[in-house]
Order: sequence, then structure tokens, then C-alpha cells
Amino acid sequence: MTVQIFILIAGLLLILLGANYLVDGASSIAKRFGLSEFIIGVTIVGIGTSAPEMVVSFMSAFQGKADMAIGNIVGSNIFNVLGILGLTALFFPVATDRKNMRFEIPLCIGVSVLLMLLAFNFFNGNPAVISRPDGIVLLAVFAGFMWYSFYRDRKSTVTAEEPVAEDKTPLWLAIVKVAGGLALLITSCDFFVDNAVLIAKSFGVNDAFISLTLIACGTSLPELAASIAAAVKKNTQLALGNIVGSNIFNITLILGLSSQVMPLTSAGITAVDYIVMIAAAILPMMFGFKGKIGRAGGALMFLCFIAYNYYLITNQIS
Repeated sequence: MTVQIFILIAGLLLILLGANYLVDGASSIAKRFGLSEFIIGVTIVGIGTSAPEMVVSFMSAFQGKADMAIGNIVGSNIFNVLGILGLTALFFPVATDRKNMRFEIPLCIGVSVLLMLLAFNFFNGNPAVISRPDGIVLLAVFAGFMWYSFYRDRKSTVTAEEPVAEDKTPLWLAIVKVAGGLALLITSCDFFVDNAVLIAKSFGVNDAFISLTLIACGTSLPELAASIAAAVKKNTQLALGNIVGSNIFNITLILGLSSQVMPLTSAGITAVDYIVMIAAAILPMMFGFKGKIGRAGGALMFLCFIAYNYYLITNQIS
């Protein structure tokens, strides 16, 4: 147990180091190619920090553990918004703009609702399963989101009156920072999750609980580290883009691909979990309509995260 705890701490430190490299490299690339910090957060940082969720969900699908494949995504999305964005806004108010509020955040809400409808087979009434056709729908949404995000961002950059800030970091160094940061994040996250699961299993808890809590929080540590690192560097748009992008990718890309490996049937993830995920996606819209998510909104989101985990723990014990 002592060795496992030591590995957990070491993994966390490596995650923080990897996140710092990732944010620095991603910001340099964004400025060099005229992309906004929000878009680079949604794409490079968002996909990169979602890599641990992809690994866990793929492996769970291969092993026939749908509760872990789906619970990992649902739990991660809840933690990303209520835990990470809430904690970030509590210390560093997160800026929002009209584009975020009109497209990315509503899309995050929409795909969260879509996932719940697919999980409970609202469209066909069959036993609860995310089938291969369902996964293709999710992948189509992912492709459309990526295309429109880049198209809109490039269009707005061309028409912008203010010049993009110059960045003197060599492109090769920025790419090395992004690649190295991602490698550190994924590797250290793997160590963290493996040891967290071993510790949890020793207490006799089930797969659904582990996936919604320990694995979800563990695989979301890159998002936490990247968001805090971005906020400290006053790149709060990158932090918001990281969270929103990760949540969209988790549902559309990861579950879309995982369902192609094997249709995902899950009884352990309840309607309450999906409803909390949808509510979490709505909160940034509620708190950010004045141009920023302030400390009060961040505190309330983080309190909701604590309350949800209290519900999970008491439900597990009972």
C-alpha cells in the first residue's frame, strides 16, 4: 500500500510537469498559426488531455466492461466541469465570449443529452445499449464539430482588426513541448489510474463506482493540470476550451470509437449520473453569460461536485 501511494504522488507530479509543457507548446502553436487560444484548447489540448479516457474506455470495451467504458466518460465529464472548471474559476475567473456561449457550450450540452438518449435507447426502445450505428452518429458529430471549429476560427482571424500576438518560440520546440507534455500526461496518468484501482479494489467497491470516481478523476488529471497551468498563465480561454473540448471529444470521439469495438451495454450507470452530467454541462452557460465564470460560480460548481460524490459514496455503502 505504501508503494502504491508513492506511485500515486509521483504520477501526479509528472502530470503537472507534462501539463506545463503542453500548455506552453499549444499556446505557441496557436499564436504562430493565428488560431485563438480557445480553439487550440478545444483541439490540441482537448484531444491530448482526453487520451487517458480513450485508453481506459478502449481497454474496457475490449474486456467487455461497459460500466467502466461509459462510467469513465460520464464521470470524467462531470469532474471536468464541476471539479476542474469550478476549482479553476474559484481562483482564476474564467473568461467567456459570445462564440463560446452560442456554439461550443450549447454543443457540449447537446451531446450530453444525446448520450443519455442513446444510452436509454430513446430512439428505438431496445434494451439499453450504445450500438455501432449509435457510435457512427457520435463520430459524425465529432467530424462536423472539428470542421466547423477550424472554419469559423480561421474566418474570424482573417476579419479581425487586431494582429495576433507574435511568439518567438521555434515551431519545432513548440511541437516537442506538446508531444513531450502529452507523453508525460498519458504515461503518468496510466500509473495513477492502475494504482488507484488496486487501492479501491482492496476495499471491495464495484466497477461502476470505480469508473465514476477514481478512474474518472484519474483520467481527468491532465485536464486539471492543463487548466490550472493555463489559468496561472492568464490563458483562461485555453482552460475553458480544454474542458469544453474534452467533454465533447469524450462523448463523440471516444464513445463513438469504443462502440465500434463492441456495443456498450451498461446497467451500472444510472439516470442520475447522466442527469448530473447534463446539468454540469449547463452550468457554464448559466454562470458565464456576463462574460466570465466568477469565483461564486466556481465555488457553487465545486460544491455540486462534492455533493455528487457524497451521493455516490453513500449509495455505494448502502
